[in-house]
Amino acid sequence: MAILRFKALELVNQRKAVEVQLPAHKISDYYGSNVFGIDAMRSYLSGDYFKRLQYAIKSGSKVDRNLADAVAAAMRTWAMSKGATHYTHWFQPLTGETAEKHDSFFDISSDGRALETFKGNALVQQEPDASSFPSGGIRNTFEARGYTAWDPTSPAFIIENAGARTLCIPTIFVSYTGEALDFKAPLLKSLDLVERAALDVCQYFDKDVTRVTTTLGIEQEYFLVDRALYDARPDLVMTGRTVFGHAPAKGQQLEDHYFGAIPSRVHAFMVEFEAEAHKLGIPLRTRHNEVAPNQFECAPTYEEANLAVDHNQLLMDIMDRVAEKHHFKVLLHEKPFKGVNGSGKHNNWAMSTDTGVNLLGPGRRPKENLQFLTFFITTIKAVHRYADLLRASIASASNDHRLGANEAPPAIMSVFIGTKLSEVLDELERTAKLPLDKGDNVYMKLGIDKIPEILLDNTDRNRTSPFAFTGNKFEFRAVGSSANCANAMTVLNAIVADQLIDFRNSVDALMEQGKKKEVAIIDVLREYVISSKAIRFEGNGYSKEWEEEAERRGLSNIRTTPQALDKLVDEQAISLFTKHGIFNERELHARHDILLEDYLKRVQIESRVMGDLALNHVIPTAVAYQTKLVQNIKGLREIGLEEEQYTQTTVDTIKSISKHLTTIKSNVDQMIERRKELNKVEDTRERSIRYCEEVTTFFDTIRYSVDKLELIVDDEQWPLVKYREMMFSH
Repeated sequence: MAILRFKALELVNQRKAVEVQLPAHKISDYYGSNVFGIDAMRSYLSGDYFKRLQYAIKSGSKVDRNLADAVAAAMRTWAMSKGATHYTHWFQPLTGETAEKHDSFFDISSDGRALETFKGNALVQQEPDASSFPSGGIRNTFEARGYTAWDPTSPAFIIENAGARTLCIPTIFVSYTGEALDFKAPLLKSLDLVERAALDVCQYFDKDVTRVTTTLGIEQEYFLVDRALYDARPDLVMTGRTVFGHAPAKGQQLEDHYFGAIPSRVHAFMVEFEAEAHKLGIPLRTRHNEVAPNQFECAPTYEEANLAVDHNQLLMDIMDRVAEKHHFKVLLHEKPFKGVNGSGKHNNWAMSTDTGVNLLGPGRRPKENLQFLTFFITTIKAVHRYADLLRASIASASNDHRLGANEAPPAIMSVFIGTKLSEVLDELERTAKLPLDKGDNVYMKLGIDKIPEILLDNTDRNRTSPFAFTGNKFEFRAVGSSANCANAMTVLNAIVADQLIDFRNSVDALMEQGKKKEVAIIDVLREYVISSKAIRFEGNGYSKEWEEEAERRGLSNIRTTPQALDKLVDEQAISLFTKHGIFNERELHARHDILLEDYLKRVQIESRVMGDLALNHVIPTAVAYQTKLVQNIKGLREIGLEEEQYTQTTVDTIKSISKHLTTIKSNVDQMIERRKELNKVEDTRERSIRYCEEVTTFFDTIRYSVDKLELIVDDEQWPLVKYREMMFSH
């Protein structure tokens, strides 16, 4: 291992930035060139078919067989003109990764002729094997049938890999009996739900609104390490993080990496993956160094939410493939290195109308601001009401390492809105007894007309808040960097839609009692402000004081994934999702089981890797060094030095090594035995909780002793690439 380590360092020092040739000088010249988007559809479809397809996409109506055949023929012609030879239904199973099965356009006709063909039935539906994907018991291994079905709202695209080009068709993935086996199908249902709920509320303010679109901009944080250093760390390869590693003297303390000059090799990598993303219609605009050494971020312009999620899944794949060309490895684990910042995926969420209004953007007139406050306050109320479910939506073994770790939002769900808007909501609360029945005077009395026009400059950013308002959108910052955002967005859409429906019902009830519309709206909003006040927090979410304050407010602090996931299947969640048809109860329990199994397997893998490295790499190296020190003492004795002349430091070092070796061996053995015992527990939930409480308790003890040995053992003999070598080698 030591030899591998130094060979890796030698390779790193020889690396040069890879020269990147861009397709054109201007991004606009090649943006979307590998997407079957509006321009390609217009070029390859007849006018009638083009209009019919656009109507189907916008209205959500069914695509008939004739239209499907026409679109398939157009897609094939376009894709083959780009050099594609195969097509695939590109879907997002519950593994968290994307999946694809490639089929060729090539076929043999009945008379033996070779030809290229792609029919509408192949576009609309395929039948991949569903037995080997997670199903949570919905499907048995012998019940393998599952279906992928075309999602017309997300355009097809072409992926190039090793010179070959493939037409990728975004699809949902469902079982033979119709249950969702992916992330996209529930997301689409939640988007439809929140659109209908928001549209109903918009009618109070503007009856010309006919569509409401949920928008999303996903910021992606990631670490980048040299491929040779990555390959020399078995724990990075197997788990995505380093299970051992003494922190270097210099980490991120000087805060000199954030927004610093981008290293040349990294810059070349960024330029190339951005170009590939732009060709696929992913609107990346921002790149920069993040806080931790070797940590970076990219961010796109916001898009329709379904497309934004697809693009983020695609982006992670692009980054990984381009990284290979630049001899890098992209680390998307939420906490790959202990002692420095982890990575998140900030989801910037909002809603906009087909009349061009951002429903979370304050306006210039009181009536516009009443509409803004309606959606703003209703969202806060939804987060307060369903905070535990929102916490469950971002729960994972890897994100547990990040949440609350002094750079990420804590596990406590809270909402930050800034001083100015806090004043507006406080004003709403204070005016509870004012007679509000005089038109625009209502707005004046409540301070609604005083909302600053340029709210972006009046709302601070709170890095410690998991759900923050940032001027014209909410930023859900607790989503993990490796996550599929569809999960969190499905929950967010559903809870906001449910609250909007309740809002509409409450306002209508007051209006039926004779109250004026504006007064009824304000009365309901005031009640929401008062009842959800506990979720609003403007201070330091990292502090111990906030934990204590949150407990007094009645807010949950669910620290671990097994506990958080319970909220997916409690009465509140089952009622919410089944009532609105997003999940049935069977699907919810299946996902709960899948996520618990995923947690178990990841902790189990980390445990095994830790045991292997400790027993087969660290201990032999430490014993060899200890033997070397003993031989040193023997040599000093043989040349006749008096015993008191031996260095006491050497003796103390030998004793220290023995102590740590004993601790490591004992704890690894106990950890293995405990794991074996717990694997006999049949109930998945109980087993995951006990893994969390019992197996992981050995991690810190073993890690501590290994890290101490790293400081003691001869640097030339240490078997693992060190933190400092990974963090400062670009």
